[in-house]
Amino acid sequence: MLQKKICMLGGFAVGKTSLVRRFVQSIFSETYLTTVGVKIDKKSVALPDKTVDLILWDLAGEDDIGSFRVSYVRGATGLVLVVDGTRAATLAVALTLRERVEAEFGAMPFILLINKSDLADRWAISDSEIDELRQRGWQIYLTSALTGEHVDDAFHQLALMVTK
Repeated sequence: MLQKKICMLGGFAVGKTSLVRRFVQSIFSETYLTTVGVKIDKKSVALPDKTVDLILWDLAGEDDIGSFRVSYVRGATGLVLVVDGTRAATLAVALTLRERVEAEFGAMPFILLINKSDLADRWAISDSEIDELRQRGWQIYLTSALTGEHVDDAFHQLALMVTK
């Protein structure tokens, strides 16, 4: 069985744990749980020619980039960058975390999830910012851990990217 370590990166309270729970267990909980350190889950993804186990490392959210433990990412083959669409500052946090990881371990496949799409009326990230990142060739999904919108699609896409 093919196994791939995937790290969930993003600021505090952007929805990393909720996205993992939605993807792995198909559930959403209104109860907010702060992740301490790292929580690890596994989900098998069936691809056209193989099945891959994604080992999801849900890392504690950091708005203070200086305290991010880059060592947790060692051995990862892919990243899920998570941003809260209602808090524009979380985009900069995610981009900085990615830069730190790449400086330490080199480039690796990643997807960018702009989460909380169910709160579109409170959206704080502009279409032009999203388009600019898409023009770099980035895979970007507007997700909702609450409704499940685009969550499975996003992880399926990353599974394809890390098994190429």
